[in-house]
Amino acid sequence: MADGVQSNTPYSGRWVALVRGRIVAQGGTPEQALRASQLTRHKEKTEIVYMPHSFLVHPLIEKIVDILPADQTIYLVGGAVRDMFINRISPDLDFALPSNGIATARKVANALNADFLALDEERDTGRVVVTEENGNRIFLDFATYRGPDLEADLRARDFTINALAYDLHAQSIIDPLDGAKDLRAKAIRACSPTSMSDDPVRILRAIRQAAGFEFRIEKETRESMKQAASQLPNVSPERLRDELFKILKGPKPDAAMRALEMLGVLPYFLPELVPMKGVEQSEPHIYDVWMHTLSVLANLDDVISALRIGYDAEKTNDMFTGLLTLRLGRYREQFAEHFSQSLNTDRSLRSLLFLAALYHDVSKPDTKTIEESGRIRFFDHDIKGADVAVERAKAFNLSNDETERLHKIIKNHMRIHSFVSRLEADKQTPSRKSIYRFFRDSGEAGVDVVLLGLADYRGTRGPNITQDTWVLYLDIARILLENYWERPEEIVAPPRLVDGHELMNELGLMPGPMIGQLLESIRENQAAGKIGNREQAIAFAREEFTKGPSAGEL
Repeated sequence: MADGVQSNTPYSGRWVALVRGRIVAQGGTPEQALRASQLTRHKEKTEIVYMPHSFLVHPLIEKIVDILPADQTIYLVGGAVRDMFINRISPDLDFALPSNGIATARKVANALNADFLALDEERDTGRVVVTEENGNRIFLDFATYRGPDLEADLRARDFTINALAYDLHAQSIIDPLDGAKDLRAKAIRACSPTSMSDDPVRILRAIRQAAGFEFRIEKETRESMKQAASQLPNVSPERLRDELFKILKGPKPDAAMRALEMLGVLPYFLPELVPMKGVEQSEPHIYDVWMHTLSVLANLDDVISALRIGYDAEKTNDMFTGLLTLRLGRYREQFAEHFSQSLNTDRSLRSLLFLAALYHDVSKPDTKTIEESGRIRFFDHDIKGADVAVERAKAFNLSNDETERLHKIIKNHMRIHSFVSRLEADKQTPSRKSIYRFFRDSGEAGVDVVLLGLADYRGTRGPNITQDTWVLYLDIARILLENYWERPEEIVAPPRLVDGHELMNELGLMPGPMIGQLLESIRENQAAGKIGNREQAIAFAREEFTKGPSAGEL
């Protein structure tokens, strides 16, 4: 490099034109730097040089460079390059090549002993899936250019901050749309006026990245998002679902959902949520249904963050968060294990819980009644809301397990409030039988219901929450979680003392629904501490049977 040109200048990561060792022009690509220099120095000899920039490079990049021939043209593109600029390691790596995308992916997969998939034969795109020792998966996609060359490929992408390329061999950046400048300005700008209409799912992606990076969306881009919103129903439900789950998985899901509502996107994306706006609620609610829902999302994010492994409770200045960590902090590892489980390899349980929070009051507009006293009620909104959420889950093609979990969380979300009300009014903690019934009905979703209940309370009263009532909520949460994680066989899932065949033999019964009712009644009373062995179970069943079906509803 010529004298006087240093790598730690404002030109770092850019291509510059040098005339007699002095910078006379610069650009995001060598061609841009050359064209800019020719405007003023067209008669002088120009040298085009790349100004190095310090990056946090993914450790797999070096392995891929070693696998491929030194003369093979290949670029890392998109979000992974963006993340390099801001010193993040991306879990997804996209590569662009002039040709042989699938063949290159297969070669890399073989060398890394990783899984291979021909992702899109028409676009010559192959995927490599690297599974790390901790179970995390890294996706490497190898695709041929979308267009005649690399620059055309980059210009066809969504946002300028993602229209970046990194030459693996030369270790240089190609930036034809000044994406690095927008990164520094924390601005999200569409690559072209037709970016949103070309692929409307980019509307959701813009919102997600704005929330995730705390960037602003540039005005013209916002306008194009509004104009293209009506085209969202033309996008496959799977792509919409995946973007939604990424939004809910990322930071500030409440801000993202608020932005979607303000931009007029919800009618074309999640129309069930639209009627929630402006629906008033009686005290202790301080927000309408929509604003309450956004507050619950924010508070759920805070609650889960405060209960994660590694959270420093001593640094919090919030008394209520401090109480939360004091009462429930001992379960950090159990919470981590809970959220590490998966009902689908591509979607997290955490995102599913946030989807439940988003829909937990979705039926309040349809169930709203006003009593003579003026009090507003929403009878059965939990039950009906669970059914509405199931329809949305089906529309998004969620798995049966995910759909069932979603339904259980929403259907049972009012039970935490009922427990607290009884404790507050009558000083009555949940009975053994009520704890059993809670987890019988919610199963593993019971943990999610507890967390949603805490966030729901905080989202109801906002800054008006009281220490006394918050402590009651934490007491209920601790009682439920303590039984679930520390003493499950006593109350939550007592061992079966007798099966259906034994009951039929002992009581001379034929197969039928009564057998199941008797077995469930035995387990309830076992959880309540009233039955402790097989003999007591059979004696109880015999007594209940002789009373007839109406006896205590079995």
